[in-house]
Amino acid sequence: MRDGWVERTTFGAEGCAALMACAAAICEEIEGEQTLAAAALSADRVAELVGGLSLQGRHAAELSCDALGRALATLASSGEVIRAQPTYGQRVLVAVSGGVDSAVAALLERERGAEVVAVTLKLWADERTDGTQACCSPEAVRGARALAHSMGIPHLTLDLEDSFRSRVVSSFVEGYRAGETPNPCVLCNGALRIDAMVALADRLGASELVTGHYAEIADDGEGPLLSVAADEAKDQTYMLSGLAPATIARLRFPLAAMTKPEVRQRAAAAGLAVASKRESQDLCFLAGEGKRSFLARHGLADRPGKVVDQAGDILGEHPGHHHFTVGQRRGVGVARGKPVFVLRTDAARNRVIVGDRDDLATTRVRVRDARLHRHSDRANRVRLRYHSQALPCRVSSVPAGEHAELELELGARAYGVSPGQTACLMDGDLVIGRATIA
Repeated sequence: MRDGWVERTTFGAEGCAALMACAAAICEEIEGEQTLAAAALSADRVAELVGGLSLQGRHAAELSCDALGRALATLASSGEVIRAQPTYGQRVLVAVSGGVDSAVAALLERERGAEVVAVTLKLWADERTDGTQACCSPEAVRGARALAHSMGIPHLTLDLEDSFRSRVVSSFVEGYRAGETPNPCVLCNGALRIDAMVALADRLGASELVTGHYAEIADDGEGPLLSVAADEAKDQTYMLSGLAPATIARLRFPLAAMTKPEVRQRAAAAGLAVASKRESQDLCFLAGEGKRSFLARHGLADRPGKVVDQAGDILGEHPGHHHFTVGQRRGVGVARGKPVFVLRTDAARNRVIVGDRDDLATTRVRVRDARLHRHSDRANRVRLRYHSQALPCRVSSVPAGEHAELELELGARAYGVSPGQTACLMDGDLVIGRATIA
């Protein structure tokens, strides 16, 4: 590759004649072409190039295209500039996961006249994980590539698995070890995946990164900020609250004014196969396995301890403090004739402290590692969990910037405020900062 062009190609393979023919056809087709032309080469086109394939032989075209995709992923992940002039209009990079939201985002961008390039992140590959349920597995990459190609869109893969393991997954495990309930998606969005895709957009000569998130971008006169989406039930500003304003300035959210049913209708009208695809519910690295097994494999095996009340009286036993989170009611394993809730966990002593629901109530919350985009005096609401109702609040008066610790005074009682979760600080519908509940 040089300056966005494929200078020379070669391949090495062992297999049937169909596989050899497909690999050779790919090399001949992309040599001397732009990198993005190679990224648009589909298995259907490869089958045409070799004069057609049987159902059994079709697998050879898919394998060959997967090999091409891996080669392009190495280039995309290398940091090398692969810029080429847009063929037409404005070039945008669209994050495509293989789901309906990102597919419709790509569709809308193309309809407005942009030249669309798709990117899918590979974050996790593990034999214990059900890759069909994850949004960033090798299976998800192949599905997203096929979807992009069916729409005539070139597709690239960005491999961030090593960084994801070291920064996001390690923090997740250590959070539970410390007795917290971490939120890995906020960390992943705010410190890894979005910035990496923006950097790729720069190297591709794309002006914006487009995603299928339900969020708005608003300028308050001091620069761009996240703002709540039209469909509040699907709003994802909480999960994006770690983004810096400089990153937000490079983003576009085409679904901001749409509802989920409207998105599915657009996908169905366009004949997209993912129009009725179910959404992934698990964290990508837990899909098909579950948290308990995952934590055990990563050094947090069961370790029996005591369940106690606030006075320290023993009420029962538990399999390990890391299996419990503040506010939890089910599975506590204590019978007292009325519901019992986890009030906190003591990681050092491996204890779980329980009590009544009223004991969970608080109007003061300490937070750490705060990043404010505006002066804290503007903060008048806070979300303490994803999809939770925003509560009125006031924050210690400090300027924009990073702060080791702050205190939030709530205008209503909150229940089950859990250390490790994100506090999303808001001015009305604008996200003006985030912090971690301490």
